[in-house]
Amino acid sequence: MAKFSLPANSRVQDGQVFRSEAKGGSVRNFKIYRWDPDSGRNPRLDTYEVDMDSCGPMVLDALIKIKNEIDPTLTFRRSCREGICGSCAMNIDGANTLACTKAIEDIDGDVRIYPLPSSPVVKDLVPDLTHFYAQYASIKPWIRTQTPAPPDRERLQSKDDRALLDGLYECILCACCQTSCPSYWWNPDRYLGPAILLQAYRWIVDSRDESTGERLDDLQDPFKLYRCHTIMNCTSVCPKGLNPASAIAEIKKLMVARD
Repeated sequence: MAKFSLPANSRVQDGQVFRSEAKGGSVRNFKIYRWDPDSGRNPRLDTYEVDMDSCGPMVLDALIKIKNEIDPTLTFRRSCREGICGSCAMNIDGANTLACTKAIEDIDGDVRIYPLPSSPVVKDLVPDLTHFYAQYASIKPWIRTQTPAPPDRERLQSKDDRALLDGLYECILCACCQTSCPSYWWNPDRYLGPAILLQAYRWIVDSRDESTGERLDDLQDPFKLYRCHTIMNCTSVCPKGLNPASAIAEIKKLMVARD
């Protein structure tokens, strides 16, 4: 009989419990994934009791309060606190989202917080997105032209052409959709994933870009594009309300149309 075992230090263990002096219904439990690569220990779930009477309404508010007042060793990324930068993307209550826009009151019971799935962890809630950004760079996310720029003005678009970018340019590259996609979990080395393909489509349909054919050629691959099986996790978790699955479908239509 075949025997399977998990890699060393892969089991998540119970961690410390940090009690709050506050009592009653104002206290919420936050169970947070902790892992320090320098410790040589297994990852763990630490529990923090947080007094909500002195805490802001969002999950990021609680994380900042924990770091400032309870446990300064807690590590996470954050920046704008307005759902714009994408830095605080993490898995909260079982779904990828932004900590700064996820309301604590929308979560029943304990608030469980993990780093984005399928990505290597740098420390605690910080994922290593090096590969994600390399994939983004591979689609050449800038206007590519062969004709000289007009000497006296910008490259202009009609209102209808500009409208084609709506639902695409708003992507903040938080990687919530990318790391929620099972197809990406299975083939992260070759499948570009929903976030990158949405970005690719943004440049394909930009009327100012003159490299549409080359961009489609680059995606003509059994894995880069066609590993998408329309599972729709990407669309359901996007914190900006975008639809990466639709963008992928549009690229596939363009592939068929040119054949």
